[in-house]
Amino acid sequence: MKKIFEKIVEGILACSGFVTSLTIVLIVLFLFSEALGLFSSKVIEEGYVLALNKDNRVSELTPAQIKNVFDEEVTNWKEVGGENLPIRLFRLEDITRYYTEEELGTAYENAGICITKLVEQTPGIIAFVPAQFIVRPDSVHLLKDHTISAKDVFAGAEWFPTATPAPQFGFLPLITGTLWVSLFAILIALPFGLAVAIYMSEVANPKIRNLMKPVIELLSGIPSVVYGFFGLIVIVPFIQKAFDLPVGESGLAGSIVLAIMALPTIITVTEDAMRNCPRAMREASLALGASQWQTIYKVVIPYSISGITSGVVLGIGRAVGETMAVLMVTGNAAVIPHTILEPLRTIPATIAAELGEAPAGGPHYEALFLLGVVLFFISLLINFTVEAVSARQK
Repeated sequence: MKKIFEKIVEGILACSGFVTSLTIVLIVLFLFSEALGLFSSKVIEEGYVLALNKDNRVSELTPAQIKNVFDEEVTNWKEVGGENLPIRLFRLEDITRYYTEEELGTAYENAGICITKLVEQTPGIIAFVPAQFIVRPDSVHLLKDHTISAKDVFAGAEWFPTATPAPQFGFLPLITGTLWVSLFAILIALPFGLAVAIYMSEVANPKIRNLMKPVIELLSGIPSVVYGFFGLIVIVPFIQKAFDLPVGESGLAGSIVLAIMALPTIITVTEDAMRNCPRAMREASLALGASQWQTIYKVVIPYSISGITSGVVLGIGRAVGETMAVLMVTGNAAVIPHTILEPLRTIPATIAAELGEAPAGGPHYEALFLLGVVLFFISLLINFTVEAVSARQK
């Protein structure tokens, strides 16, 4: 009977492990299936075309060039490989500037004929209109519409998913913002965390240690939005005054908040690693004439370097995946930061801020899922680093 009971328990545990692993695999597959659809989407908004005059020799434009044209940063076709001819923009809402209501018809039934005629007669025009309004496609020149490329996504320097006619899905500002904030967060948190861990493990008496440890561990249970409010009320105004900035929301504010949030993890893991240093090694060092501080940095810290590294990496993982606190204090600007004092935006903050507004199944929606894939690989790299450090110690 006992053996049967053990077999049943063993089977339940095995099923639990299998179901958990299968769930994780299905989540990852779902993430990838939703994300990879972005690369089959067209650059130009679905259902629309960019129509040029028949004599215009420009056959294709990159997404960045299209945006620059419609932002009027590029005003001559010569700048994009065409003839020396001024660019004339046309959007559907501009039609009343060229035709009267009588010409368009009471229900705009003649709009397609009018738009096609306008494109045929205007040499430098570029018209962003629904495809059904080009009634004679052979009489105009339609720009080639390619699918969104991986280069435009991963090397793109602009994130503007709602731009028309060509949304910009450049990940570079978001990836650099995430890494920028995380790097400075760990540079701030590491010395403080290491100092507190050394004090608790090697210097503090048991009463102080027993008092500090639960308080520090309690910090990790505080909701991130509370840290965000603290950063918004205290840290942001302080940075604005200290550095004489127009706004205090910046990468530095996000780094400080994340450093505070990462401290409990770094302190706890590092302190446990130091306390695991064998007592015999400490006594041998002291017996050879080393002082307490020499023993700490020549014996205890080298022995515990694996645990210290693990604590740092886990702290980075907390910083990389944080959402609300960063969203509240970094300024939420999707631009490539050049200094830590500039506003920026991270990947988790972008997903949290925009997922509710993105049409389900559209390119914007799929781009946010692809950002989740990028964040997944960053976290995976961190986990592999932890495993490699732990295996090295063993």
